[in-house]
Amino acid sequence: MIRLFSTSSGLVLQQGAHLVSPDSTFTLDALFSAHDPLACATQALATGTVREHPPLPGELLAPLQSQEVWAAGVTYLRSRTARKEESRVAGGGSFYDHVYDADRPELFFKASPHRVAAPGAAVRIRTDSKWNVPEPELTLAISATGQVFGFTIGNDMSSRDIEGENPLYLPQAKVYDRCASLGPCLILADRPPGPDTVIHLEIRREDVSVFNEATTVGRIKRPLASLADWLFRDSQFPAGCYLMTGTGIVPPDSFTLKPGDEIRITIEPVGVLINTVIQS
Repeated sequence: MIRLFSTSSGLVLQQGAHLVSPDSTFTLDALFSAHDPLACATQALATGTVREHPPLPGELLAPLQSQEVWAAGVTYLRSRTARKEESRVAGGGSFYDHVYDADRPELFFKASPHRVAAPGAAVRIRTDSKWNVPEPELTLAISATGQVFGFTIGNDMSSRDIEGENPLYLPQAKVYDRCASLGPCLILADRPPGPDTVIHLEIRREDVSVFNEATTVGRIKRPLASLADWLFRDSQFPAGCYLMTGTGIVPPDSFTLKPGDEIRITIEPVGVLINTVIQS
């Protein structure tokens, strides 16, 4: 397992206690477009300049360069329940009822790189929405050839009232400035995390925990590799992509994010992705 950090001064690779700054030819685009990304990273780790200390939190950037971010929906039973409740409250239809059991998954574009917030930076809630939540998601790193070669933490910010009003509004509920965050690092590994891996979400408001819940990767209905396969049907990603795999944690219907809230998402061995909330 190799950890990759993207920082304001360049990339950093870590394997155990061994830390290096790779040379300038090793970029995220080069990694995602490599025939064998793990071999590419291993080579860069062996030839890089040794570092003594890992990056500081304030140096971290989201671990992407030209990669699009996509997302899967209704992959957990809890997510299906939430989508039905959104439609009931907002007056939309029952369009999500059958997605959970369908052969074809729900896949949608989430963010271009400039819309992704760095670890520690602010994510946004829309100014025209009154019901907003974070969605903590295991996020797969997929190479240009469709190979899942790593994973990170994703925060899929969502406007539940807009999405529930009409499924045609999904892009507006999901895609806007600072609508997502990734990090704090990218784990490079030959397999995704196991089913017992815990995904934990805590939301803090004025230093008080107002929401705290966890689920596991094993509760995802669909095999992770199948989500990547569906995404790459009839689509090319020359610089690879990220795929958020859906959420099994949804705050109660009475809850909405407020400016100043702190979102903390934990998935080991990635770590903790922390973002504050703004609405501006």
